[in-house]
Amino acid sequence: MLRLDKFLCEMNIGSRSQVKLYLKQGLVTVNGETITKPETKVNENKDEVAFRGESFRYRKYVYYMLNKPKDVVSATKDNLSATVTDLLKDTGYVDLFPVGRLDKDTEGLLLMTNDGALAHDLLSPKKHVKKVYFVILEHPLTAEDVCLLEAGVDIGEEERTRPASVELLPDKCIYLTITEGKFHQVKRMINAVDNNVLYLKRVSVGSLRLDEELKPGEYRELTQEEIQELKQKSI
Repeated sequence: MLRLDKFLCEMNIGSRSQVKLYLKQGLVTVNGETITKPETKVNENKDEVAFRGESFRYRKYVYYMLNKPKDVVSATKDNLSATVTDLLKDTGYVDLFPVGRLDKDTEGLLLMTNDGALAHDLLSPKKHVKKVYFVILEHPLTAEDVCLLEAGVDIGEEERTRPASVELLPDKCIYLTITEGKFHQVKRMINAVDNNVLYLKRVSVGSLRLDEELKPGEYRELTQEEIQELKQKSI
């Protein structure tokens, strides 16, 4: 059971003070009955709560797939640049955050949620969650380069990178699969074999693959199947 004002706040109807004002104005109903007391208890799983006639299904956690465009920062706030949370303002959820980060000039899959537990599991170094990137290179990789990347390379840290997987594609392109999330890792790995990244796009994280219908800057909610699979694979 939840206090009605807490329920409405979690549904992003407004701040605690705004919600109390809405209740006082008679704009909220519970099971068809107008309720004005903020302390009223509601069963978030059974009661039908409506604001200005619109019903809300209680969801403590939400999950969005974003196709992050270039020149947008993977952060909740930034004084100089647009952030990924700016792109999801229309959702009405103010507590969303990106799970991990993509460089400002990198595009692709970014999970946005308010589920801290899932984010922790997906980002935990102990989980070795696979992340796949589409990469356009300055030069084609040699067979030796592929062997080095797949065995682990020195990127200037105490340990070499964990073993990766390389799939060669035409026109100096590859899919690179890694299980870590070090700073600028893909670019540093490619630099370690005397090459450069010209374009970088993340296409999957764990079981979640980027929806090809999403244009850069567009997003959609995850399906229940996608959510369950993500949670199962992160255990």
